[in-house]
Amino acid sequence: MESVQAAFWVVALLVVLAVAFDFMNGFHDAANSIATVVSTGVLKPQQAVLFAAFFNVVAIFLFQLKVAATVGKGIVMPGIVDHHVVFGALIGAIFWNIVTWWYGIPSSSSHALIGGIVGAVIAKAGVGALIGGGVLKTVAFIFVSPALGFLLGSLLMVLVAHLFRRASPLRVDNWFRRLQLVSAGLYSLGHGGNDAQKTIGIIWMLLIATGYSAASDRLPPSWVIWVCYIAIGLGTMFGGWRIVKTMGQKITKLKPVGGFCAETGGALTLFLATGLGIPVSTTHTITGAIVGVGSVRSPSAVRWGVAGNIVWAWIFTIPASALVAGLFYWVGVALFS
Repeated sequence: MESVQAAFWVVALLVVLAVAFDFMNGFHDAANSIATVVSTGVLKPQQAVLFAAFFNVVAIFLFQLKVAATVGKGIVMPGIVDHHVVFGALIGAIFWNIVTWWYGIPSSSSHALIGGIVGAVIAKAGVGALIGGGVLKTVAFIFVSPALGFLLGSLLMVLVAHLFRRASPLRVDNWFRRLQLVSAGLYSLGHGGNDAQKTIGIIWMLLIATGYSAASDRLPPSWVIWVCYIAIGLGTMFGGWRIVKTMGQKITKLKPVGGFCAETGGALTLFLATGLGIPVSTTHTITGAIVGVGSVRSPSAVRWGVAGNIVWAWIFTIPASALVAGLFYWVGVALFS
C-alpha cells in the first residue's frame, strides 16, 4: 500500500513539473506572440500579454490533439517510457529554457522538450528505442518552419505592397494597426494550439507508462487538456520580456504592415503544422517570418548577425537539452528507485 501511494506521489510531482514547464513555455515564448504587436506600438505590453494569453486558451476549442498524440505516442517505442524518463526530459527542457531566457535568446521550448525526451530515452534504452519517423519529422521542421515562415511573410509583404502601392503611408499605417490585432490573435491561437499540446503529450506519455491511462485511449484525460492550455496562457500573461526586445527590435525594425505580414505568415505555418500533428517551434516560425518581411524591404534591413546568433541557439537546443536530460535520467533513477 505504501509503495502504491509513493508511486502516486511521484506521478503527481512529475505532472506538477510538466505543468511548470508548460507555464515556462508560455513565459519564454510570450515574446513570439507579442513582440511584433508591441514593437509596432499597436498594443502596450500589458495589453498584449493579456490579449495573447486569451487566444492561447481559446485554441483549446479549435485544434485536434494531433500534436499531443505525436509527442505522447509517436516519438518513443511502447513500453520504454517510465517516470525516470519523464523526469529527465522535463529537467533537460526546463534547464535549456532558463539558460536561453536569461541571455535573451529566442530558442525553442518545443525542441528543448523533444531533445529532453530523446536524451532521457537514449540514456535508458539507446537510440533503437526512438521512433525514427516521429523524431525525423520534428527535426526536419527545425528548418521547414522558419523557411515556410520566411516564405509566407515575404510573399504577404510583397502582396500588400502591391495592393496598397497607391495608398498614403499614413492610411496604410492606420489600416494595419487594426489588422495587426487580427494577425496577433491568429498567431496566439497557433502558439497555444501547438505548444500546449506538447505538454499534454508528455503528461499523457507519463499516465500511459504508469497505468493511469490506457495506450488504446484515443484522447488524454480532459483535465490534462484544460490544465495545460490554462498553464500556457498564464505563462504568456506573465511574459518573457528579455526576449521581446530581440524579437521585436534587434532583428529588424517593424511597422504595423510588417508586423501583420510576419504574424499572419507565422500563424499560417503553425496552423498547417498543428493540423499535420507536427510539434514545431513558434520561435523558429516567427523569426523566419520577421526576417522574411525585413528582407523584402532590403537585405540590409535585417541584422543578420543577430539572426545568426539565434540560429546557433536553434542548432544547440536539442543536443544541449538531450545531454542534460540524459544526466538527470540517472539522477531520477537514484532518487525515485
